[in-house]
Amino acid sequence: MNIELLIPLATFIIIAFASESISKFFTKIHLPLISGLIFTGVLVGPYLLKIISHDSLHQLTFMLDVSLAFIAMAAGNELHLEELQNSLRSIKFNTFFQLLMTFIVSASGIYLLSDFIPFMKDMDANVKFAISALLGTIFIARSPSSAIAIIKEMRAKGPFTSTSIGVIVLIDVLVVILFAIVFALSQSIIDHISVDVMLLIIIILELLAAAVLAFIMAKIMGFVFSIKIPQFVKTFIILALGYSSFIISEDILKISHYYWGKDFFIEPILIVLLASFYITNYTKNKLEFSNILHKNGTWIYVVFFTLTGATLKLNLFVEVWDIALVLFGIRIIGLILGSVFGGLTAKNPLKHIKYGWLPYLTQAGIGIGLATEISEKYIEWGNDAFTIIIAVIVLSQIVGPPLFKLAILKVGESHIKAPDQEFAGIKDLLIFGYETQSHAIARNLEQNGWGIKIATFLQQKDIEHINDLDIICIDHIDLDILNMLEVKKAEAALLLLSDDKNYRIAELLYEHFGTREVIVRINDRTNYNKFKELGCYVVDPSNAMINLLMQYVKSPHSASLLLGELKGQSSLDIEVRDLTVVGEYLRDLHLPADVIILSIERRGEVIITHGYTKLELGDIMTVVGSEESLEMLSLRCSVVI
Repeated sequence: MNIELLIPLATFIIIAFASESISKFFTKIHLPLISGLIFTGVLVGPYLLKIISHDSLHQLTFMLDVSLAFIAMAAGNELHLEELQNSLRSIKFNTFFQLLMTFIVSASGIYLLSDFIPFMKDMDANVKFAISALLGTIFIARSPSSAIAIIKEMRAKGPFTSTSIGVIVLIDVLVVILFAIVFALSQSIIDHISVDVMLLIIIILELLAAAVLAFIMAKIMGFVFSIKIPQFVKTFIILALGYSSFIISEDILKISHYYWGKDFFIEPILIVLLASFYITNYTKNKLEFSNILHKNGTWIYVVFFTLTGATLKLNLFVEVWDIALVLFGIRIIGLILGSVFGGLTAKNPLKHIKYGWLPYLTQAGIGIGLATEISEKYIEWGNDAFTIIIAVIVLSQIVGPPLFKLAILKVGESHIKAPDQEFAGIKDLLIFGYETQSHAIARNLEQNGWGIKIATFLQQKDIEHINDLDIICIDHIDLDILNMLEVKKAEAALLLLSDDKNYRIAELLYEHFGTREVIVRINDRTNYNKFKELGCYVVDPSNAMINLLMQYVKSPHSASLLLGELKGQSSLDIEVRDLTVVGEYLRDLHLPADVIILSIERRGEVIITHGYTKLELGDIMTVVGSEESLEMLSLRCSVVI
């Protein structure tokens, strides 16, 4: 490595760590993560603190290319052909009209405003037209990663969501192909080269060459996945392969210009994106490839967006905000028209058409990547254009995610968690499934003051006659049945049915009741993760006995205590609701001598306690001790879980 590169590289690595921390603050004030990364880049860049100079930025260009290659891989990895089948008609028409209308409206708007855009106002009409087409193409790009994050957060499911994510991912692939075509045509106009048949042939050959190189890259990646080497080595090789597409593209461009007198430019982002698409859809390496992309996404985005911020011309950034706002508005008009035409043609429901433009506002990686190529190609005005595009993208990142959430709520495809249930003062458990185990659990908990209700799919004649157990026969699961069972009164639910029925119940409890504790006994371990995503406590019978025996071997006393085998000793979860103990240090609680606080659960995180841990309202303390002392402590804190 060049010794002159080490200092700027080491400096930037330190800045990247700081950038990640600063970006987390931005999320706390409800701004996008990339806003914090770009802000940090601007702060340390050559226009403010000057920690990164213009020369250093030039030396670090390779990191932008590596990041761009990774982002292109991530975009290609999101295009799963089998998942597009269910909403294919809607995706097809909405993609076509979103792409067409956004391009036409954005390019036309930029051309009409060209006299007000500083770097364009003195150019001739043909060059203005070419640049407008280039920038209009970039405004088509979307942000699959942001969309997927919102869908996961909202647990969104349904035709509107399927169409939205399908269109977003497909457009990010098509926009790179369109950009390669428009880039070649615009270059001929800007460089005053006549558009002839030969130029069209060259464009077609460029696209074919990108496809061939992508296939070769995919085969190399497949070989890398097939050999037994550590995953970090595979990650390094894949990143190097992505970066190599930029080197190969640049070398071919130089050679073609020198020997042929014509520019033969193969779009490197297209090469990487197509290779990723092939690996994802046509090989058995999809899971490992997706895992690598997921694990390394965070630091790649930190590098990319921080460097992006550092390259911004801050003086121009401030100057063009009004233009950026107008262009942002023009892009919205294109999105609305695309949604209307696409939705009507696909015969989507009117509600979907009404809110159909909201998912497509957000932009990020691919859009910035294409803008970066323009800034590197056209030194005179490319950086100015880059700054305007970034301003529009920042606006899109701020406004886009909340509007996508709004659209999901309006079409009724959100499945977010209901507010946590308030404890009514009596410990109630609702058990789904009547069997020997549920009967034994019910008997045991009743003796400890719990109110028990058992719901079963068995018929009354098949149930042993038991006078003192509340057993209710049901024949299906829906919201009305759960209301009839008075789920709102239950603090916990135990699910002992088939995995399908258990999941249906868990989902309804999650979305409509906010039941505090849901314990599920699974029958198939492959279903473990989907129950965990609903916040369930999952018991896998195939592993439970092994884990129990291991706990006895490691700590017989604690295992006996937790299983209630020590006479007079027990464990309990106690929720802090008494305001008189809120803010107290644990050391000042004057606990009974035989009580120990093991941990505190606070806002979903487990805290290992010490004497100077302060209690907060809603904390759940896990305590062990004598049953009498635990009862006294629970009364003091007012609520027992």
